[in-house]
Amino acid sequence: MSSFNRVVIVGHVTRDIDLKHTQSGTAVCDLGVAVNDRVKKNEVWVDETTFVDCTVWGRNAETSAQFLRKGSQVLVEGRLKMDEWETDGQKRSKMRVSADRVVFLGSKSDAPAEDAPADLAW
Repeated sequence: MSSFNRVVIVGHVTRDIDLKHTQSGTAVCDLGVAVNDRVKKNEVWVDETTFVDCTVWGRNAETSAQFLRKGSQVLVEGRLKMDEWETDGQKRSKMRVSADRVVFLGSKSDAPAEDAPADLAW
């Protein structure tokens, strides 16, 4: 049986982005995205927020670090990936999105920088 692993989320950036580079020079950044949903609990509508960690690579990482700021609205498309590591003898794991595409949302007047490239999807 075939598998299909695609994720699309739209939300707001939770923190300013810290761009890093691998030893081979590839740009990489972690992008936190808060995704809000309204659900009904006990006859009352409440907001639920899900915090999603995303990893962005290459030119997408460079552009994201340059133009996205905390609070920016963004669409992230990618695939789910399980990160696993060990800390103090304890095995840890975390699901994250490995981003293939990052789209900056909102109007140009909401843009964090005036020098944003014209080809960005606003």
